[in-house]
Amino acid sequence: MRVLNGTIDIHVDEAADLGDGEPVVMIHSSGMSSRQWRGLARVLSSTHRAVAPDLLGYGGTGGWNGSENFELAEDLAVVVSVARALDRSVHLVGHSYGGMLALNAARALGADRVRSIAAYEPVAWGVARPDPLVRADLAQFGDRFFTPEYGGTSDWYRQFVDYWNGPGTWDAMPPEQRDAFLAVGRKVSAEVRRLCFDPTPADAYREIAAPTLILSGARSPAAERRVCEILVETMPRAELVTIAGAGHMGPLTHADEVNRRIAAHVRASV
Repeated sequence: MRVLNGTIDIHVDEAADLGDGEPVVMIHSSGMSSRQWRGLARVLSSTHRAVAPDLLGYGGTGGWNGSENFELAEDLAVVVSVARALDRSVHLVGHSYGGMLALNAARALGADRVRSIAAYEPVAWGVARPDPLVRADLAQFGDRFFTPEYGGTSDWYRQFVDYWNGPGTWDAMPPEQRDAFLAVGRKVSAEVRRLCFDPTPADAYREIAAPTLILSGARSPAAERRVCEILVETMPRAELVTIAGAGHMGPLTHADEVNRRIAAHVRASV
């Protein structure tokens, strides 16, 4: 499956395009690609069609010109275009940045086009910017972290990856894994700049009527866990599930449990 959004050719991972039932659009996190969701696609394939697009600048999707003026709406348009091309109601799944896009795609598509949402730690930081935990976390990065010149470098990634996963994580990665992240570093840093200063308030998500599962790792940063709590407190049909022992990368490190819970939520949303 390929989708055209204007002049942009959106790539959908064929290895994850499985099943024949209601479509589940699965959105990857920053620095990853559509391949992130192949395991979940296999779990869902007996009952649903799994569809995993690459966002701008990842995998087989081009369309990002490297501009520091990148806007989140550009990737949101990718998700919405894929969902609309399926020409039926969809389920939305996302992790981190992908989770934030899933929530906003639901707002853009409207209640009649979205059957359910499952988001693992959506980085919708705008909902909690007044919260002291979030303010403190943003302050610890320092002004340089948010400059285009520094963004996406190895030193930048060390701050970013270690914040989410603990000190020493970046340096402990195999060189080929670091190289893969560095190859998309400027796009990742552009996303992070926008996410950290996203002005979207919690009330904007109150309009989402679809049953929503918010998942969070028990070992994730307190600020992100607070974001998840605020979303569940705000959204009328949302529930929060905490994955014991998991951190922000729970969809990878605790894939069996995360995929099982997402699949159960999707299948219950009929």
